[in-house]
Amino acid sequence: MSASAPYADLTPDAVLDTLEVLGLRPDGRLMALNSYENRVFQVGLEDDTFVVAKFYRPGRWQDAQILEEHDFAHALQAAEVPMVPPLPLQCAHPEARVLGAQNTLGCWRGHRVSVSPRRGGRPAELDDPDVLRWLGRFLARLHLVGAQAPFSHRLTLDTPRYGGAARDWLATDDTALPPTQRQHWLQAADAALALAAATFARLPDMRLVRLHGDMHPGNLLWTAEGPHFVDLDDACMGPAVQDLWMLLSGDAEERRPQLDALMDGYESMAEFDWRTLALIEPLRTLRMIHHSAWLARRWNDPAFPAAFPWFGTEAYWSEQVALLWQQVELMTTQQAQPWLLG
Repeated sequence: MSASAPYADLTPDAVLDTLEVLGLRPDGRLMALNSYENRVFQVGLEDDTFVVAKFYRPGRWQDAQILEEHDFAHALQAAEVPMVPPLPLQCAHPEARVLGAQNTLGCWRGHRVSVSPRRGGRPAELDDPDVLRWLGRFLARLHLVGAQAPFSHRLTLDTPRYGGAARDWLATDDTALPPTQRQHWLQAADAALALAAATFARLPDMRLVRLHGDMHPGNLLWTAEGPHFVDLDDACMGPAVQDLWMLLSGDAEERRPQLDALMDGYESMAEFDWRTLALIEPLRTLRMIHHSAWLARRWNDPAFPAAFPWFGTEAYWSEQVALLWQQVELMTTQQAQPWLLG
């Protein structure tokens, strides 16, 4: 295993062997699922059930950060918030280890893995106001649990640690930014980050809670019983609005009724700090910068060039410069409308 190819040794046999030494009985059925940051597999067991095994990217999270993710998942399940938490594992080999209060993090030959029951679903119909109201109630319940205790080890979503750190990494990497776009991108990123930081600074008393952190539509599944979510890998501390804005689509006029429906559901279960709607464009800005740095950091992983062939080109960075200046314009307009900032 190496930093440039962290999963080179994760062959199908290695996946099945790992699960065996952690106390499961796979029957040989194995299917890789769509995931880039980690490696995720659907695995058939001898009792004719399926589980989902997640092999964490080496070096990304500390053990304590992963275990906080697991504890949050179990707290949500205990509160009957639809969530599929990781299963307890066993040491079925003297060299294997399991960590956590509920033995949910398995360690074997350099890999860390969690295993959850498989639970399917379909994409949520986000153009349906009733679905958005249901999602609002669902997210409010998630945040009520998230407010009960803070994370001690996971990240806090703010400008310096999310967007600023990504900008600084790209600025110091010799290969990520093409010379013709380097200064253009840095100027746009610095202007955008300054405005994002100014908006956060206007809300020093806003409440931070444990969040899903990456609540885009692909992480939501719908069944006859309603929504459930997957993948707490990006769980963090932050404002509740972070788990809401990625569910909105279209221009500002199209997003308004979507947001109204979400808030109808949310506020039927929990209070919402409406001032934090001013953070939507800053949060979008931080995500754009973070995403560019994420792709650049992972480019030596063979899965990334295959999945994102457009990344790193002159056209990509030129488009990012234009998008960041659009964010600057949006946030500047917002700053001139103080009623949006509370």
